[in-house]
Amino acid sequence: MLEELGYEVRQAESGEEAMRRVAEGLVPDLLITDHLMPGMTGVDLACALRETNPDLSVLIVSGYAEAEGIAPNLPRLTKPFRSAELEASLAAITTSRSRTS
Repeated sequence: MLEELGYEVRQAESGEEAMRRVAEGLVPDLLITDHLMPGMTGVDLACALRETNPDLSVLIVSGYAEAEGIAPNLPRLTKPFRSAELEASLAAITTSRSRTS
């Protein structure tokens, strides 16, 4: 869906792999992550990456509408979702980011 919306996508199989790739030089403009993953949660990943990139836009995706442990300041998109819902969530993040920059 992201590629269909015009985004260049870099995937990681785990939070740990994402952190390793960033440590190796990958500089993401946006992080879209599942909340529940083995090893670390999406919130843990977002917090870790924001330590070195505090302006990183984040979207947490979860299959649970009321998933505990998702910080209220992190935008969330509940599965299942359609492309239009993803696009609207990304537009909201972009708008919010441009207002704070």
